[in-house]
Amino acid sequence: MENNKEQVNHPDHYQFGNDRTYEVIKIIEVYDFDFHIGNCFKYISRAGKKDPSKVLEDLKKARFYLDRKIQNLEENNRN
Repeated sequence: MENNKEQVNHPDHYQFGNDRTYEVIKIIEVYDFDFHIGNCFKYISRAGKKDPSKVLEDLKKARFYLDRKIQNLEENNRN
């Protein structure tokens, strides 16, 4: 990825589709994902796209947020 490409507003690694119709932040907002699920979706969506050498790292980050969400739900269900 070239250094002069957009990295803040609408970066390539968060856009999908031939015409860039689908952007991760828009999907998160449409589905009203909370912080944990939104981050999980973000890391799964960009896995290997932002940096091809970090697919596993991105998927582990997604798992971290999913595990954290599950943990919170389990703790709230105990009370």
